[in-house]
Amino acid sequence: MDSETLLARITDYASRPDPYPLYAELRATGPVVRQADDSYLIGAYHEIAALLHDPRMSVDPRTRGDVDHKPPFLRLDDPEHDRLRTLAMRPFGPPHTPGRVDAMRGEIEQIIKELLASFEAGRQIDIVDDFAYPLPVTVICRLLGVPREDEPLFAAWSDALVIAADVRPGQDTTDADKAGDQARIEMGGYLVKLAEQRRGHPTDDMLSAFVNEPDPALRLTQEELAVTAVLLFIAGHETTVNLITNGVLTLLRQPEHLDHLRNDPDLLPRAVEELLRYEPPLQMRERIPNADIDVAGITIPEGASVVLALASGNRDPMRFHEPDRFDPTRPDNQHLGFGSGIHLCYGGPLARREAQAALGALIPHLGTARLVEDPPPYRQSAMLRGPRHLPVQL
Repeated sequence: MDSETLLARITDYASRPDPYPLYAELRATGPVVRQADDSYLIGAYHEIAALLHDPRMSVDPRTRGDVDHKPPFLRLDDPEHDRLRTLAMRPFGPPHTPGRVDAMRGEIEQIIKELLASFEAGRQIDIVDDFAYPLPVTVICRLLGVPREDEPLFAAWSDALVIAADVRPGQDTTDADKAGDQARIEMGGYLVKLAEQRRGHPTDDMLSAFVNEPDPALRLTQEELAVTAVLLFIAGHETTVNLITNGVLTLLRQPEHLDHLRNDPDLLPRAVEELLRYEPPLQMRERIPNADIDVAGITIPEGASVVLALASGNRDPMRFHEPDRFDPTRPDNQHLGFGSGIHLCYGGPLARREAQAALGALIPHLGTARLVEDPPPYRQSAMLRGPRHLPVQL
């Protein structure tokens, strides 16, 4: 049956430009659809939201013996998750460092100003390479304390890690997994070495804060520092690149909204929330039940792979009025763009700040801009979905 291959069809690269008809098929088939590989695909908003808050749903790949190293806190269950996430939050946000993200406002605006300096009328630019990628990468490098000249090292590492983390049903993932492990080791080693140079010589960045924590009970081990720093770097820019790029693509496809936002920039925060619903950078998450779980009358067995299609939940007409319509004035927008529950995106406040500033600064340059290629070429990842390039004629 076609429904048994929905996940394979959704993750097929041919579906990358527009997976939403397949998500509609998923919701029409049922809240829970068993796949040919014995995984379970869930696309209805209310079922996804409930499972994101269900403590029986594990995120730890070691539950099935998939990895032999300690994962980052994003892939850990409580209480281990809570301990590491709390330690990672200390130099980043409330209550210990409440001003960290707000203090970046001026720096973000300056980076944007420098990037926009090369945008001239009549010129063709690539929104990804010329703007949406360098902005969040520069921001996360400054937050962590990575020297600017070393930023290029991270592109290949990031790509390998994103590919390894992707949902790839029925595919041989051996080579991608090996490349991801190698990237994780090299990137983690680099970041730990950088942090160790600051031990006893603190600077105003997060790596320095981790190694100079005065309370031994609140210090990360070297292994924990490596996996946490890698996670913060990847999570700190990957979703934001897609959020900004998907935003520009959506607005250029719907110029009436571009005009609306140009005339009423106060709508930008709500527009970013709508982009997180309408074209979420993170399309799906995997969970592993640590007990048999009943969902909508179907028993999902312990240890099965459960794929929560967040992007499908965001288009569920049982939760959102006219869900396939982009509406920057949409009220009550409780989307799943950053997940939900204890694993709600750690960097959400920073991603929102960057996207609002980026789109607010870009919109005046897009008045007569046109897409050179539509649909544009997309990245390989089905989970972190966004254009690889977005050529625009200014």
